[in-house]
Amino acid sequence: MAPPAQSQRSPSPSQPSGKSEVSDLKLQLRQLAGSRAPGVDDSKRELFKKVISYMTIGIDVSSLFGEMVMCSATSDIVLKKMCYLYVGNYAKVNPDLALLTINFLQRDCRDEDPMIRGLALRSLCSLRVANLVEYLVGPLGSGLKDNNSYVRMVAVMGVLKLYHISASTCIDADFPSILKHLMLHDSDTQVVANCLSALQEIWSAEASTSEEASREREALISKPVIYYLLNRIKEFSEWAQCLVLELVTKYVPSDSSEIFDIMNLLEDRLQHANGAVVLATIRVFLQLTLSMTDVHQQVYERIKAPLLTLVSSGSPEQSYAVLSHLHLLVMRAPYVFSSDYKHFYCQYNEPSYVKRLKLEMLTAVANESNTYEIVTELCEYAANVDIPIARESIRAVGKIALQQYDVNAIVDRLLQFLEMEKDYVTAEALVLVKDLLRKYPQWSHDCIAVVGNISSKNVQEPKAKAALIWMLGEYSQDMQDAPYVLESLVENWDEEHSAEVRLHLLTAVMKCFFKRPPETQSALGAALAGGIADFHQDVHDRALFYYRILRYNVSVAERVVNPPKQAVSVFADTQSSEIKDRIFDEFNSLSVLYQKPSYMFTDKEHRGPLEFADELGNLSIGEAANNVVPTQMVEENDKDLLLTTSEKEETKGSRNNGSAYTVPYDGSSTSVFASQAQIESAVSNPTLAGHSPQASFAIDDLLGLGIPATPAVPSPPQLKLNTKAALDPSTFQQKWRQLPVALSQEISVNPQGVAALTAPQALLRHMQSHSIHCIASGGQSPNFKFFFFAQKFEESSNYLVECVINTSSAKAQVKIKADDQNTSQDFSTLFESALSKFGTS
Repeated sequence: MAPPAQSQRSPSPSQPSGKSEVSDLKLQLRQLAGSRAPGVDDSKRELFKKVISYMTIGIDVSSLFGEMVMCSATSDIVLKKMCYLYVGNYAKVNPDLALLTINFLQRDCRDEDPMIRGLALRSLCSLRVANLVEYLVGPLGSGLKDNNSYVRMVAVMGVLKLYHISASTCIDADFPSILKHLMLHDSDTQVVANCLSALQEIWSAEASTSEEASREREALISKPVIYYLLNRIKEFSEWAQCLVLELVTKYVPSDSSEIFDIMNLLEDRLQHANGAVVLATIRVFLQLTLSMTDVHQQVYERIKAPLLTLVSSGSPEQSYAVLSHLHLLVMRAPYVFSSDYKHFYCQYNEPSYVKRLKLEMLTAVANESNTYEIVTELCEYAANVDIPIARESIRAVGKIALQQYDVNAIVDRLLQFLEMEKDYVTAEALVLVKDLLRKYPQWSHDCIAVVGNISSKNVQEPKAKAALIWMLGEYSQDMQDAPYVLESLVENWDEEHSAEVRLHLLTAVMKCFFKRPPETQSALGAALAGGIADFHQDVHDRALFYYRILRYNVSVAERVVNPPKQAVSVFADTQSSEIKDRIFDEFNSLSVLYQKPSYMFTDKEHRGPLEFADELGNLSIGEAANNVVPTQMVEENDKDLLLTTSEKEETKGSRNNGSAYTVPYDGSSTSVFASQAQIESAVSNPTLAGHSPQASFAIDDLLGLGIPATPAVPSPPQLKLNTKAALDPSTFQQKWRQLPVALSQEISVNPQGVAALTAPQALLRHMQSHSIHCIASGGQSPNFKFFFFAQKFEESSNYLVECVINTSSAKAQVKIKADDQNTSQDFSTLFESALSKFGTS
């Protein structure tokens, strides 16, 4: 019987014309199922390709299952592979269909061709259907004894699949014992490696419930097994070598002779072309010699050349992975790599992530002998077109200077940066000059001479502006224009959006006042007035503190604000030695690339999932708490509204720094804050200030200067909220994306409320009692994040709130969005009133 003529439809398999296309395929497959005519396999191939193509793009072709199975009766291995792929795909979603495949798969497991036997056994084990487990035991047992190594290799991995489907069936069939025998006696190294991988996984899982499994797991790292695998390591594939080397790192040699035997066996693995094998070998060397200081240092010398070779060869991604491990070693033993600093010079065609890592390594290996060459190279990068790399290179120069190597030449280079007409170069250089002056005050004369020529109007970056202001205050006696520069900055107080800059400006004006009072008196009064009325709590508190201490005694204020300072000897490290040791213990893993221990990016509590509030689920938010359903976990997703923070800085530039900070007064006076004239009067007449230490403002006072402990709670406005409000999460997300931010503010949380946050659900119940409902919450101490909503009484107007509470600072950052913008301020006051009562009621 001749094969049917090919369909005249479009030859593109990825664009079926309609449902009839699947029906046509079914008919053609049925016609070809029993055909033995010449060329029928070619026709089947074309049809199978169409089926697989449709399946790949999501078209349901499960109706062809029977015909596909019937057409699989062929010796063509390509057809077999496509058929097995089809069967494996639909067996997972339709276990009933999988029953139809058992007979032909079991038959293929007994085929004469070992390739077909292996493919059939792999497909049979990949069905992963629990009620078909009984059909796997026989073929797996036969496969483990097969004469062909490929079939045995597939059978070993099939045992592991069987264990995950039904652990008891796998153990009862005594497959682990068979795998152990194969691991120690099989002639094929890939079979040995698969056995090792499967046994490690099975016995690790069983060890918690079975003492025998625990003993078997320990036996894997016994001396006979380790030496057997090491003696055959050259025969293994690259993946298998890494597996064996990972096992060797867990082995504890009995004496130093064993350590040297293992290292001698693995010496040639350091010359391997594959970076993974080299890194795995290096980890073995480092772990074995941790207790042998002299030998450990020799290991660093020995592994240096292979690592540097790997860095210079291969793709940028491989270079970065190797460089990350080299970076870890450089940080632990910089003296070993100090002579090889030229290997860490940046190449023009390297990606920025590689360059950034090399800059860190250049900083680490700098010493007295190579500082000049390294700094010269880094200065060249300052003119790089890649601005982030230029910034990093300038920071690297500053870090080297702080290590006390050739400071004279480096200071000259940094001062040259200040004279470059590039804003980002000037900004980075200012920050570094500030740190240098803190450590080397003797260089103040040379540095201030250059800094004095820089206009504050040309410095826009907050950190750089803060550094310039610090120098203006600290060295105002040496800078002729310092008081006038500070005065111009104070005049633009409301236009300065950075709280860091405003804090530095307050302190700098105070310091300048003690050194040059007549010229600074007016600026200080204006600064204190602006600071006390500032929206930011830290700025407000500092300005209020300065004002009070000036009223108390100017001499005391000077001793507090501008005491004699000692040079900083050591700057704090951003990473503790314990963290670095943990990363070193996890050498040759992602921990080294992320520069953090694995628990920080794998454990649940470090991933920071948000948790839907108890009020969500099948119930509306307003229903009783005792009818709540279990919480729903929402995994982190940057596209999910409830997890993103892209709008955090949305209103940062538009906040009103000069708005009045309304608080009750603790006396009988009628005004809340002293006017600028009153503050200036107190500053200009310190003798009067000394007689009124008790005169202060009743405000949240972290300094304990005679202020009542319990702040007065603002009375809530007349806005009424719906006690039975309801809003589903999808609507909340949609509204949150669409609505603009109406208000953004910082609220203090009372100590009782902070203590009550050990159980965040308490806050949800408290806010619900004020008709403010939580739709999502999450985080861990010290940062907790909540999303609230409320509805106006007898109206459909909604208020949406993002509230981030930091228990360390006892502050809540609140962002409010509203359908009715005109009532957002009233709702804000109501929300603040409710939050301030948390823990006290």
